[in-house]
Amino acid sequence: MSDTSPDDLQGFHPRAFARANEEPDALFYARTADFSHMDVGARAAVTALYQTALPASGAVCDLMCGTASHFPPGVSHAAVTGIDVSLRAMEANPALTERVVQDLNANPALPFPDDSLDAVTLCDGLAYLTRPVEVLREVARVLRPGAPLLLSFSDNVHPAKAVALWQALDPADRVRLTSVLLARAGFGEMDSGDVVPPEDLPAWTDAVHAIIARKPLQA
Repeated sequence: MSDTSPDDLQGFHPRAFARANEEPDALFYARTADFSHMDVGARAAVTALYQTALPASGAVCDLMCGTASHFPPGVSHAAVTGIDVSLRAMEANPALTERVVQDLNANPALPFPDDSLDAVTLCDGLAYLTRPVEVLREVARVLRPGAPLLLSFSDNVHPAKAVALWQALDPADRVRLTSVLLARAGFGEMDSGDVVPPEDLPAWTDAVHAIIARKPLQA
């Protein structure tokens, strides 16, 4: 279970992780058409990131996955579990072998044993988490030692649901904020940078920022 600490959000404004629309996410997204804030090139860039950094086998969880997980073709994971507030969206996601309907803002606890996953992905989702350290701490709990969290995001957000602090920051400061949240959640080694799509997609315009964080080998 998630273990909330009073230090999780120490130093942040009390309303830093508030949103313009605070109704339950399941209700909000039930009325919202499925769409991505990333253009085709940005989605291809995330796939390229996964091609190089995502384990090709094992058990994987895609948090806040929606209709597409952006996994490269040809991977053969033993299990790919999607977690999202919308079952309808996940049913359209062909990469998933298991689907869990869960609002991480209402319940950050992940439904996996300790040290059981080979990788976790979170694409364009961190901006919408109101309890980010709790969720990221849960990710650290369920990853095997040394296993990666692949976290990526574009510069575009849904203004009704992205938290206030995220919307107030520029891209570079969003990367720094992400690093702070990951460190508070217990992650150690981190690599950050921008990712780009293949050269045959010249129309790509969206920037994609990525951080790969690994669970420490020893607690």
